[in-house]
Amino acid sequence: MNRLPLVLALAAATVLAGCASSQSGSAYERRQARQEMSVRLGVVESVRRVTIEGTKSPVGAVAGAGLGGLAGSNIGRGRGSTAGAIVGAVIGGVAGSAVEEQVTKKEGLEITVKLDSGELIAVTQEADETFHPGERVRVLRGSGASRVTH
Repeated sequence: MNRLPLVLALAAATVLAGCASSQSGSAYERRQARQEMSVRLGVVESVRRVTIEGTKSPVGAVAGAGLGGLAGSNIGRGRGSTAGAIVGAVIGGVAGSAVEEQVTKKEGLEITVKLDSGELIAVTQEADETFHPGERVRVLRGSGASRVTH
């Protein structure tokens, strides 16, 4: 039994997991370092668990199509092999896209904060910190992103 397609599929899933960018309140993109951010203070009004969708880039579909085509080409000989490769590529592409989305999906929080100014805002970020209603927090805003921190 040829295990190469299985090994390649596992390698692709590992690479996709490593490509997922963090939506954490504690993670900063490289370009955000040394950039000034405004800080507003407020109180948590509510916290709701949400799901942050996974990425939907062509990487998963292309990797899946390649693996599916490779696996499908092992079916039959001649035209059967070609047809198997085509069907395998199509199925692999759809499966690869779905795997990428699932591997990069994250649990998140929608944190509603009443700022000291009276403004009510909501920020969604990865669920890597715990927030409770009534808790005093900081809202950092800059470089097109906002985050809630303690």
